[in-house]
Amino acid sequence: MKQYDVIIVGGGLAGLIAALHLSHKNYSILVVEKKEYPHHKVCGEYLSNEVIPYLNRLGVSFEGIQTKSIKTLLLSSSSGKSLQTELPLGGMGISRFVLDHLLFAQALKRGVDFLTDNVLTIEYRKDAFEVGTEQGDKFDAHLVIGAYGKRSSLDKSLKRSFIHKKSSWMAVKAHYENNDFPDDMVALHNFNGGYAGLSRTETGAVNFCYLTSYKSFQREKNIQDFNSNIIAENPFLGEFLKTSKPIFKEPLTIAQISFEGKNAVDNHIIMCGDTAGLIHPLCGNGMAMAIHSAKIASELIFDYLESKDRNRAQLESNYRTLWGEAFKKRLWAGRQFQAILLNKTLSGVAINLAIQTPMLLHRLIKSTHGKTL
Repeated sequence: MKQYDVIIVGGGLAGLIAALHLSHKNYSILVVEKKEYPHHKVCGEYLSNEVIPYLNRLGVSFEGIQTKSIKTLLLSSSSGKSLQTELPLGGMGISRFVLDHLLFAQALKRGVDFLTDNVLTIEYRKDAFEVGTEQGDKFDAHLVIGAYGKRSSLDKSLKRSFIHKKSSWMAVKAHYENNDFPDDMVALHNFNGGYAGLSRTETGAVNFCYLTSYKSFQREKNIQDFNSNIIAENPFLGEFLKTSKPIFKEPLTIAQISFEGKNAVDNHIIMCGDTAGLIHPLCGNGMAMAIHSAKIASELIFDYLESKDRNRAQLESNYRTLWGEAFKKRLWAGRQFQAILLNKTLSGVAINLAIQTPMLLHRLIKSTHGKTL
């Protein structure tokens, strides 16, 4: 049975960043990802500039990729009341198809091992882990990072409390051809029962990703009807759908999205990204927050592995503390923003107020973004 210093379960942003970071100390790293690269993911595909210096330090270069420089936010209520403002830090438009594959290729060059498989079991005993996969492989590790996303069958086997609570949210994502949407803008449009984000990616396609409640979605028979009859009631979204051509054969969907609290450390596994706590789409930027969580975990793991007197309990305590300091306020601000947007009356009042006092919106946006890493 092969042994690693660290096994990372999940090869999304958090998992790939942790692998890249840890590889700089030549630790033996295995990433187990259930899908082959490259592949699309349900995601807003807006990457805040707060993480770019850190990515550069890891050796990640975007040279040759036509990323879009995003500087402005357009916000609208379901009735079409809108305002536009500058983003405090700005960001880039880049698809997960390209970004994840870029990080994967970089990690391969740095000697990280990858396995395309589904992890079924993670067992902790005698101060070490045994990881078992669907294909029957087993691996030992000193440490395991959980970066497998919003929910998984693993959550049931690990007996995580949130997995047994009903979830009322789903997300849909697709790429569209549209010549009119600005390259430098991310748009957030409210509709009855949810909200949608629009931004352009490196290919020129516009990413259209929305979150909605099951209650709202079940009023229609399918995604096409929901888009036409519910989402298109917002004038901005109605115009976008009318003037755009879908690129995907079928939209990508995620069901059972839960915003229940999760533990940053569970069963001695260091959780990163959405696995540690679902990063709300309105918290500023889920992609940047996933990367930041991997940075926190990797730096603490460095200290742990380098120490002569390893203290797992201290490692876990430190991670819980730093994770909370980095994200709890941002998550709270995002929840308040969501409560406003999903209330038809409040969203209209809030946008009118923001139009009259733009500094209020600027402060809210700033509170949902982190400092430059």
